[in-house]
Amino acid sequence: MSVRVLIVDDQALFREALATLLEVQPEIEVVGEAADGEQAIRLCAELRPDVALMDLRMPVLDGIAATTRLRAEHPDVQVLALTTFDDDEDVFAALRAGAVGYLLKDVSSTRLVEALVAAQRGESVLQPSVAAKLVARVAQLPAEPRPQPLVTPLSERELEVVRLLADGHSNREIAKKLFLAEGTVKNLVTSVLSKLQVRDRTQAALRAKELGLC
Repeated sequence: MSVRVLIVDDQALFREALATLLEVQPEIEVVGEAADGEQAIRLCAELRPDVALMDLRMPVLDGIAATTRLRAEHPDVQVLALTTFDDDEDVFAALRAGAVGYLLKDVSSTRLVEALVAAQRGESVLQPSVAAKLVARVAQLPAEPRPQPLVTPLSERELEVVRLLADGHSNREIAKKLFLAEGTVKNLVTSVLSKLQVRDRTQAALRAKELGLC
């Protein structure tokens, strides 16, 4: 089943080019386009996409505010930020609003398709530079009592996976680096999330950093 995608961007030429790029991908179905956050919310109610590919800086209602409303009003729609900017304020605001991932517009088409498929499954997808910002932010937090050791420690293979995950790699990229099947990596990620007692990849990266695992 293909991933139903709503493209949200105030630049018509970019929307059209992106739609043309994605429509030839067998994994993707572009179901609509929106020029601002307000229109995106209306179209999500009508079209029920799996993923809203969301620009951040738009008129009428920006991407951060739109993400907040979408997650409240249409929780089944995942939001993947796709923007030109990777400054700290935008990154953390988007993730706090509920975006499942954050990519820059210079991302390759292959990586974007992988990210959309992962987002549809609820997996967090981060540009490596964004993942690095999250790790750096955690490192700057005031020192707190060290968390208790895990009840069930991560295996050596799971440690390799969580370190690559924290660097922003997708399941497919992790599979290639570790010479594993993608299904095996998916199972390892599920096990890592369970052992770390977190819901998604972003939280797993932060938790692993807190525990000194990466």
